[in-house]
Amino acid sequence: MSPREIKERNLSFVPVMTAIFFGSVLATLGMSSISVAVPVLMEQFHTDLTAMQWTMTGYLLATGVVAPITGYLGDKYSTKYLYIAALIGYTLISGLSAFAWNIESLIAFRILQGIFGGMILPATMTILYQVIPREKQAFALSMWTLSTMLSPTFGPLLAGWLIGKFEWKWLFFMDIPFGIAAVAVAWRLIPYYKLNTPKTFDLPGLVTVILSSGSLLIAFSEVHAWGWSSWRMLSLLAFGILMLGCFIRRELMIPEPLLNLKVFVNVKYTVSLAVLAVITLNMYSGAFLIPVFLQNVQEVSALEVGLILFPATLAMAGVMPLVGKLYMRVAPQWLIVSGILLIAIGTFAIGRLNVNVSHGYIVMWLTIRYIGLSLTIMPLTNVGMEAIPRELSGHASSVNNWIRQVFGSFSIALFTSLIASRLTVHNQALDLDGAAETGRKLLKAEAFTLSSNDVYIVATMIVLVGFPLVWTLFRGKPRTERVAGHKLRPIQNLTQKEQLK
Repeated sequence: MSPREIKERNLSFVPVMTAIFFGSVLATLGMSSISVAVPVLMEQFHTDLTAMQWTMTGYLLATGVVAPITGYLGDKYSTKYLYIAALIGYTLISGLSAFAWNIESLIAFRILQGIFGGMILPATMTILYQVIPREKQAFALSMWTLSTMLSPTFGPLLAGWLIGKFEWKWLFFMDIPFGIAAVAVAWRLIPYYKLNTPKTFDLPGLVTVILSSGSLLIAFSEVHAWGWSSWRMLSLLAFGILMLGCFIRRELMIPEPLLNLKVFVNVKYTVSLAVLAVITLNMYSGAFLIPVFLQNVQEVSALEVGLILFPATLAMAGVMPLVGKLYMRVAPQWLIVSGILLIAIGTFAIGRLNVNVSHGYIVMWLTIRYIGLSLTIMPLTNVGMEAIPRELSGHASSVNNWIRQVFGSFSIALFTSLIASRLTVHNQALDLDGAAETGRKLLKAEAFTLSSNDVYIVATMIVLVGFPLVWTLFRGKPRTERVAGHKLRPIQNLTQKEQLK
């Protein structure tokens, strides 16, 4: 089916969004649910936080590494079939993960799960921009973002209940019914179509992107143990940067690249992606550390962690449809700036924890932070994606997910290294080694709390980098258009070709 035929058919909005909805929930459930289980899995597999973080960073890195190939596979086999295959693979690996026998096998299964999960989200975003009519894409994206927020909303609560009621294996068993339902709905409701048919596969491009991402992630993960000036750290950084340069050079030169990096020529798309990367770095600091703080320092159960996180994530999901409607009435930059401000305020407040901080304090500032995420993610994504021609939307969505997932994995690795190094500093300052055995537990809790606060202060400074980037994204005086039933609004998200008409 050609783009013109897709537009002429004006495919039904609800069935396609329903099929996308199921897959997005499934893919994000694998990330959100395991955060609650980190202390439980550490005890189960007799490992430490540094090793345990690889169940999250390995998953995220795999989703980021596989993202570049999804554009090619979608073009070659149809995005519908790619989506269904990814759902089937994700569901099967989820079942296998429940039978992990040590931390190494769990990490391996999580990486495999991330490979399939990394195909799901780019595929759903591609379907959205290739099948949904342009006038409905902003609202469709808000609903797509809502689907990715439902797992962080209900995932920790459900995971906490399953761990408390049964055992950790149910974290993965619960994916199976979601996966079966997602496959059935996608097969029935998503139309078959192909916009491009690539002739060659860029294997060297895939190898270089895997080597670059893996080298840089390992370097950031182990910097606290090796040190910035160690030969291993410097070697991995140099090799990762070299491979990244080779990947970029190759993708720009060959006629049929694995990932069409020419989408970066569009300034609006590039800047919006840069702001999303900054927000992603900030976002994963809270997703990783808050559950660990609550369980290790305040000794609450996994179910209680889910209940504490629930109001904030529910607020984030509840605000998302409202953002989709506001997007049509309010200039996107005001939504984005307001969101960044709320994220910064919430993150800074969470960086002032103490060992006995009330759960109400955590809930309040997490809620403010998550509402800020709702105000930024959808407008930023849509501003960038609407500036890309439809035939390049598959590559643009792959780049979008590649950057976000790689930055997410780097974020967890970087903040894990940072908290490990700060723990060493605070343990020495509190004289942990010389303390009596009765007081060591309290001093450990105090050191971890202070280290977490240091991480949140760094995360606050990172997100503030987004402010000047937003103003470059919307600089200049835009023309206006009339949206049916509303006042004039800026034309900020049309492609260059459309703006010339």
